[in-house]
Amino acid sequence: QVQLVESGGGSVQAGGSLRLSCVASGEYSVSRHQQAWFRQAPGKEREAVGTIDYNGRTKYADSVKGRFTVTKDNTKNTLYLQMDGLKPEDTAMYYCAAAYAGSLDNGSSQYEYNYYGQGTQVTVS
Repeated sequence: QVQLVESGGGSVQAGGSLRLSCVASGEYSVSRHQQAWFRQAPGKEREAVGTIDYNGRTKYADSVKGRFTVTKDNTKNTLYLQMDGLKPEDTAMYYCAAAYAGSLDNGSSQYEYNYYGQGTQVTVS
């Protein structure tokens, strides 16, 4: 069984920064598969903000390009989302997601991922 546990959410003022972490456990290695960060605001659909494949190649949603960075530490089996220049519209529940594929052609659909964490709330005022 694969488990993903996020942490690092909180409340910040506009322009501030947060770093989210997602620790993967069980029979899953972040170094071999693709992961992503999604977010979902009340009344809105879940959207991908950033993806990273097995080789460390990243993609970002246009709304966060230049502000958010997805990285991973293979030795800690942990995924990160560095969020800088936060805006009120970034307020949402943030989820990490893990796929069994090493690299997804699209990667922006929630249905492409096999596991999700419980989420961590980010509030920007």
